[in-house]
Amino acid sequence: MSEQETEQRTVAVIGAAGKMGQRVSNNLVESDFRVLFSENSPKGQELLREKGRELTDSAEAAAQADVVILAVPDIVLGTVSEALVPLMRPGSVLLTLDPAAAYAGLLARRADVVNAVAHPCHPSVFLERTTKEEWADTFGGIAAPQEVVAAYEGADESRKDLADEVIRTMYAPVVDVHWVTVKQLAVLEPTLVETIACMVGALLTEALDETVNTVGVPEKAARAMLLGHTQVALANTLKGSNPFSDACLIAMDYGRESIVKDDWKKVFQDDELDKVITRMLKIKEIRRAEAA
Repeated sequence: MSEQETEQRTVAVIGAAGKMGQRVSNNLVESDFRVLFSENSPKGQELLREKGRELTDSAEAAAQADVVILAVPDIVLGTVSEALVPLMRPGSVLLTLDPAAAYAGLLARRADVVNAVAHPCHPSVFLERTTKEEWADTFGGIAAPQEVVAAYEGADESRKDLADEVIRTMYAPVVDVHWVTVKQLAVLEPTLVETIACMVGALLTEALDETVNTVGVPEKAARAMLLGHTQVALANTLKGSNPFSDACLIAMDYGRESIVKDDWKKVFQDDELDKVITRMLKIKEIRRAEAA
C-alpha cells in the first residue's frame, strides 16, 4: 500500500452550517476522515462553534482537501465552484449534492479535478424498520438505511473509490450506491421525484384539506383513511402486492381523466428537463455543450 493510500484523507465541507452541510458533517466527524468545516454566514459560524467544530477558511479548506463537498444552495454553486476549483489539489474530487448545476454546465472545471454528484434516495417507504430511531429517521443519514444515486465525471477512475467511500460515509447507513450519468441523475431528481412524486404528495395534502374543510369530514377519520390507503396504493402499484378491485379501477380511471393531463409524460423530454432546471437555478439557459 502506498504512502498516499495510508495517510489520512481530508474532506472539506463548504457550507457546513446549512441543513445538508450539517447532515453530512454529522456522519463525517464520526469517520476516519479529517474534516474541515467552512461557513460564510456569521450565524452559521456561531452554530458550528457551539457544536465544537473548528472553522477553516473555504480557500484554505479547498486547497488541503482530497474531497471538497459543496453543501451550498444550487443557485450559488457556479460562483462558489469558480472560486474554489482553481485552488483544489490535482487529483482531488469536487462533490456536489444535487445534479442540477452539473447538468446545467454551471460548475467550474479542471482537467486534473474530477467531479461527482451524489443524491440520497432517503429511506424507502417499504423499508423494514425495527427500532424507534429508524422510524424517526424519515430523511435518512441517522439510523434508517437508504440508497444513494451518484454520477462520476472524470478520466481518473482511481478517485471513484474515494468518492464512493465519502458518499457512503456522509449518507450512512447506506445500502448501496447506484452509479449513473449526470443526465440520468437529473431525470431522477427533479423529474421523477420532485416534479412528479413530491407534487403528488402535495396534491394528497390538498385533497385531505379539501375533504376536511370543504366537505366537512372529521379530520381524524379522513387522515386515517388517507394514510392507510396511501400505503395500500403504493404497495399495489409499485410492488404488485394485491390487485385493485374492479370498482377501484373505475374510480382510478375517473381520477386520471379528471386530474391528469393526457400529455403529462412530456416532463421526461429533454427540453422540459431543461425548462424546470433553468427555473430552479434561476438561469436563462442550459450550457448544453457542458451538460451532456
